[in-house]
Amino acid sequence: MYAVIRSGGKQYRVAPGETVRVEKLAGKVGGKVTFDEVLAVHGDDKKLLAGAKAGKATVTGKIVEQGRGAKNLVMKYKTGGQYKITRGHRQSYTAVEVGDIKIE
Repeated sequence: MYAVIRSGGKQYRVAPGETVRVEKLAGKVGGKVTFDEVLAVHGDDKKLLAGAKAGKATVTGKIVEQGRGAKNLVMKYKTGGQYKITRGHRQSYTAVEVGDIKIE
């Protein structure tokens, strides 16, 4: 069984017992989180629920980690003009261990 959820403007395929990194969510490590925006659910009976039926489903999980990803460096450079700019970015994330997928 798996579900497709939307969090932080992105879509993630999650299954029970799996750990997924999503955009930063409010909460502390060990706290519960519920994803109400479920786009699709694939059950054990080989049927795919989407649309209004999947909208009634909920995915619950537990926050495992609050962290920041690796630094991505971006460099702008133009020849012959002594123009060089380097910038870095680290994206914050929340690691969530998916617990249960419920279809109402």
